[in-house]
Amino acid sequence: RYLKLAGIIRPYVADTAILINKALDDGKNILLESAQGTMLDLDFGTYPYVTSSNPVAGGACTGLGIAPPRITKVLGICKAYTTRVGEGPFPTELNNMIGRHLRDKGGEYGATTGRPRRCGWFDAVVVRHAARVNGFGSLALTKLDVLDGLESIKICTGYTYKGKTFTEFPHNSRVLKGIGAVYRELPGWKTSTTHAKTLGELPLNARSYLRELEKLTGVKVSVLSIGKDRTETIVMDKNAVRIGA
Repeated sequence: RYLKLAGIIRPYVADTAILINKALDDGKNILLESAQGTMLDLDFGTYPYVTSSNPVAGGACTGLGIAPPRITKVLGICKAYTTRVGEGPFPTELNNMIGRHLRDKGGEYGATTGRPRRCGWFDAVVVRHAARVNGFGSLALTKLDVLDGLESIKICTGYTYKGKTFTEFPHNSRVLKGIGAVYRELPGWKTSTTHAKTLGELPLNARSYLRELEKLTGVKVSVLSIGKDRTETIVMDKNAVRIGA
C-alpha cells in the first residue's frame, strides 16, 4: 500500500535548495511565508511557550537553503490588536467585554478546532521586537475594522515589573510571568472603516491610531486590511509589497 503511495509522491520530491536557488538564478520571483509567528520562535519567542523551529525571517535561509543576501524584502504581518493561541505570557490580554468583542467580531477561533483565541490590545513592544529580529521593511496591518465602534483604544508602550519599567521585550521567564502593561490611550472612531478605498477616507482617529503604531514600532504600514474581502485592502506603498528587488 505504502509503496504505491510512494510512486505517486516520487515525482514531487526534489532537493528544494537546488530548485529554489535555480529559480532565483533564472530571475524568477519567490514569495515565502513563515509559519506561526515571531513570539513562538525557539530562540526569540516566549520560551518555553514556543515551537521547535525558527519562524522568524532568518528561518527561511536555514529551512530552504538560500543565502541571506538573496532575501530582498521582509514584510511583517500583524493584526491591529494582539492575539495568542494556547498558554504563555500575554501582558495586554483582555478578559472582559472588550476582549470578547475582539474575539467575536474578529472571528478569533481556531479554523480546525474552534478553540477561542486570547485577545488583547496592540503590543508595540512585541511588534518592535519582531521588527528588529526579522528586519521588517514595512507592515501589513490586518483587521483594523474590528476596532470600529470602540470608545477608546489602548496601545501597550512598555511593561512594569516590581517597580521597574521595560521599553524592550524581556526574555527572562520569571519577569514575563509577572509583568504589567503600560498603556497609551487614544480615542476610538464610531464610523466604519470597511468602505474606505484610500488612507484619506479613513476616520481621523483611525489615521491617528495608525500613525501612533508606526511611531511606536518604528515601521511604516504599507498595507492595511479593513475587511474580510480581498478588495477591502488599502495598499499605501506598492513598492513595499512588490515581489523582487
